[in-house]
Amino acid sequence: MDLSFYTSPLSEEIRAEGRAEGRAEGRAAERTQALLRVLEARRITLTDETRATITTCHDLELLRHWFDRALTATTAEEILTGE
Repeated sequence: MDLSFYTSPLSEEIRAEGRAEGRAEGRAAERTQALLRVLEARRITLTDETRATITTCHDLELLRHWFDRALTATTAEEILTGE
């Protein structure tokens, strides 16, 4: 049985892409949890819809932006819409 594929450049590339995706997913999960902790600490109420919007977001930049807004906003709507 030929196992050379598992050590080929293509195989290495596929594994590297998988690792990068996993790291990005981990960073998004960490940012989501940090954002939710700030909202909880600031006693900002979330609707189920708002919570779903936050927890399903995988855009690292958008999560960072929401986190920054959460530090001073008084409502979830301010955080998500930027008003």
